Amino acid sequence: MTTQESKTPEHQAIYARLRDMILFGEVAPGQSVTIHGLKERIGAGMTPVREAIRRLIAEGALENLENRRICVPEMTLNQLEQISFARLAIEPELALRAAQNADSALTEDLAEIDSRLDLAIERGDVKGYLEHNYRFHFRLYEQADADVLFTLAGGLWLRVGPSLRIVCGRYGTSNLPDFHDTAMDALAAGDPHKVCAYVEKDIRQGLEQIRLSLTESEGQQDQVRFR
Repeated sequence: MTTQESKTPEHQAIYARLRDMILFGEVAPGQSVTIHGLKERIGAGMTPVREAIRRLIAEGALENLENRRICVPEMTLNQLEQISFARLAIEPELALRAAQNADSALTEDLAEIDSRLDLAIERGDVKGYLEHNYRFHFRLYEQADADVLFTLAGGLWLRVGPSLRIVCGRYGTSNLPDFHDTAMDALAAGDPHKVCAYVEKDIRQGLEQIRLSLTESEGQQDQVRFR
């Protein structure tokens, strides 16, 4: 347990651990697990694990199955369309506001996170890629001082993150270029609108990769169905 986690109330720390497991691909979409299995996996008590699971179900990050099992829901194209609409409405605005509030600490933090992200890509480290990509965006967004938008963005990433894990597994990290460098250049140049534009391009690119992966999967299912 980290120093920060030791200062966090147990129920909140367990929620954060389960949330990260979903976000960063430790539990794949459609993979059923038991509450007891998750309890054993994270080494926590049953009551706080149940509370965290109920919260994640309410947020749409988990769903109940039969026989006391749960799973991360599998994404559909219809859901992706809705999530895309919401993300493209919220996150560029967060990026714009963050750039307007930028300081040296932000630029230094983003550079460090992006360097770790590049290393994860080079090593083919899927979990590292997912984690540092998330950290990059949300370190930027927290600078926006827009709590409502920040919370909404976090919920959307929780719904779409597991599908990005499938994209990484299918195509590899080397096929996941981003616009982080250009966004940081615009940030250094003091151009909030360009930061906003590059973050929007980054989001669109990731969503398109998920869409292609879903389309490919649905096509394969159709082929099996009609054989």
